[in-house]
Amino acid sequence: MRRASQRDTNHRDIVHALEQVGCTVQDLSLVGGGCPDLAVAFRGANYFIEIKREKAKGIKGGDLRKSQKKWLATWRGPAFVVRTIDEALCAIGAKAWPEVAK
Repeated sequence: MRRASQRDTNHRDIVHALEQVGCTVQDLSLVGGGCPDLAVAFRGANYFIEIKREKAKGIKGGDLRKSQKKWLATWRGPAFVVRTIDEALCAIGAKAWPEVAK
């Protein structure tokens, strides 16, 4: 049985930020089958982005469903799971990923 689609609360803000840096964004959130929320084109490359809300203490959510994990595991191109605008911009290369402390 197909689960009803529900956009995460940060969906609109992330789409807006991507468009502001020059991306073309196609909303795929109603496709189902584990398909990511967005198809994003930026500087001649295409990306798939699954948006999850940031986990807040005591609030359930932000985890990938089984169908989403399967889709991401079998896709042979750039696909990312993001929770923030900064993560979305880093995923497409519009912003550098922060340095990881060693």
